Amino acid sequence: MAYLYLEDGTLLKGKAFGKIGTSGGELCFNTGMTGYQEVFTDPSYSGQVLIMNTAYVGNYGINENDIESAGIKIKALICKNLTERYSRFTATQSLGDYLIENGIVAIQDIDTRALVNHIRSKGAMNCVVSSELTTKEELQQALDAIPKMGGLELGSIVSTKEPYTFGEENAPYKLALLDFGVKRSMLHNMAERGLFIKVFPAKSTIEQITEFNPDAYFISNGPGDPAAMDYAVETVKSILQTEKPLFGICLGHQLLARAAGIGTFKMHHGHRGLNHPVLNLRTGKSEITTQNHGFGIKPEDVEKAKGSVEITHVNLNDGSIEGIRLKNKPAFSVQYHPESTPGSHDARYLFDEFLELIRK
Repeated sequence: MAYLYLEDGTLLKGKAFGKIGTSGGELCFNTGMTGYQEVFTDPSYSGQVLIMNTAYVGNYGINENDIESAGIKIKALICKNLTERYSRFTATQSLGDYLIENGIVAIQDIDTRALVNHIRSKGAMNCVVSSELTTKEELQQALDAIPKMGGLELGSIVSTKEPYTFGEENAPYKLALLDFGVKRSMLHNMAERGLFIKVFPAKSTIEQITEFNPDAYFISNGPGDPAAMDYAVETVKSILQTEKPLFGICLGHQLLARAAGIGTFKMHHGHRGLNHPVLNLRTGKSEITTQNHGFGIKPEDVEKAKGSVEITHVNLNDGSIEGIRLKNKPAFSVQYHPESTPGSHDARYLFDEFLELIRK
């Protein structure tokens, strides 16, 4: 038996799997039917309890090739049904065993669609999942110990501790990547396009980064509140002064915006999933995108900065800003994940556009 206890007092009972214990964080949901490995190991989910909205999780087991970082990054998992029988012949273990191996507390037999509707109505909130605590008082005590996501700096926690390189050293171009939780698929997408990448810890100085003498810069995705990352904003400002191409994704998009004088805000319940429609305002074409973010950039600030900032992409569900380009610098960013693992490959052209910007 296990319990799920929400910040608004909602208490649900289900079945325990994964590690026996207690864990909590901000409650969020993902609507994807597949790609649970990529989602669980995405560093952008650090500090969050994830609802998987599909009916079954674990259908195709675990394959090392589909992991985006070193281990699972979510704090706990909520699902309707776990299946220990998996179909993929390349899988090496079941999801249940993988969760235990990574120390992840999980609960099943929850009406996840009803729970997602609740979150969409009430907004993001903290929660606790426990397979050891049995009273509401104990659960409340555990919940009270969980920090709020607003104001929480997590990028430096999930970042690499030491610089490392990725790709072919004799590649045509050198890329400096500032890591706040980069996914492996992003590295692969850029290395495949002829970039030799050096990945730097989140709090690296501009002097340490420019010593690599890169041709361009990349600001990665990651978890936490960009408003709590003034150190990173200052680094991005310094990078912009080099006049070399810069590309930001997700948290990197928010940090570029803040470096350009645009504020960020906490969204009601965020965008997470692999089927979000986005309109490219420069081409008039729509894209089906993979998204994972709980913060956005303020449209009123973008309007004030329209002399120096151009909106390039908007979300077709709610009109929120999904991409910007600086008019006076070779820099652009998107809020969604063009590497799209999991998801549609509609937006991978952005890596090609970045490469073209470097060539020019």
